[in-house]
Amino acid sequence: MILMIKRNLYKKLLQWKNSKNRKPLILRGARQVGKTFLLKLFGKQEYSSVIYLNFEEDPKLINLFTGNLNPTTILENISIYTNKSKRSF
Repeated sequence: MILMIKRNLYKKLLQWKNSKNRKPLILRGARQVGKTFLLKLFGKQEYSSVIYLNFEEDPKLINLFTGNLNPTTILENISIYTNKSKRSF
């Protein structure tokens, strides 16, 4: 049953990825049901590079999203913070 649910959610993530007009992804749900596991698996299997940011583990991440909220600026901030080129994500 759980595997079937995860498979269905994975299919929905693929639909999101392949959508021409996709918007930012927000995955919500109860605690401890596998949201992070599913997204990490999806990222690993569907993209060549993934950056995982956890605001609970590292509260300083909020600084990446203060001030200018232009997407280019946010990506530059993430690039500097992770020491990875913007081309890699």
